[in-house]
Amino acid sequence: MREILTRFGRSNIGFMWLFFEPMLFTLGVTALWVTTRGAHGSNMDIVPFAITGYSSVLMWRNAATRCSKAIEPNIALLYHRNVTVLDLFVARLILEIMGGTISLLGLSIVAIATGWMSFPADVLTMVFGWFFLIWFAIGLGLIVGALTERSEGFERVWHIMTYLAFPVSGAMFMVEWLPKYAQEYALWVPMIHGVEMLRDGYYGESIRTHYSISYILMVNASMLLIGLLLVHRTKNLVGSE
Repeated sequence: MREILTRFGRSNIGFMWLFFEPMLFTLGVTALWVTTRGAHGSNMDIVPFAITGYSSVLMWRNAATRCSKAIEPNIALLYHRNVTVLDLFVARLILEIMGGTISLLGLSIVAIATGWMSFPADVLTMVFGWFFLIWFAIGLGLIVGALTERSEGFERVWHIMTYLAFPVSGAMFMVEWLPKYAQEYALWVPMIHGVEMLRDGYYGESIRTHYSISYILMVNASMLLIGLLLVHRTKNLVGSE
């Protein structure tokens, strides 16, 4: 609640910006893609393609970015015995994951109700795809949050990395569209597996998707473990100061 009030305040629509902001971003990108649909080289419905793709990018990118330098403005809270460094990261992660999830659900419901999208072929597969993306966002957020507290240079590098990661995240393309030799390299990118799974759940058998549940499980578990270890070491550094 403190994080919500600090970030959004009590004026205007307040905390509702948490999900309105990603909604507006996604709507803008969707409108752009709809007007340039011929450039995508596919006859698939572009609205669900844009909503599933850009919503996923916003969720993991915003979650990690908000964890950047999360300790410094909240360091006074650590004087309370029940507040830990991990709590500071978890609070921001929860907010961004909630915002991204509500944005995806809200846009999908409106698009289905207005006829811009049909009902998903397999909702459960979509849920699992989104779950893996959330897991990835948590691990990435903890790693970025811990490393930016250790190095100001990494904070600057991370912002550059977010822009470079967007084109290869799977938001703007399907793995099937790539040349055969490029597909193998693309599948090394972990978030692509979550996006492909999300779209597999929506489009069903009308498209061919490529993803490995075992691979994204391994990557997410490894990133979460590394993130927790880095946060633990960061806590010791903060405590020594």
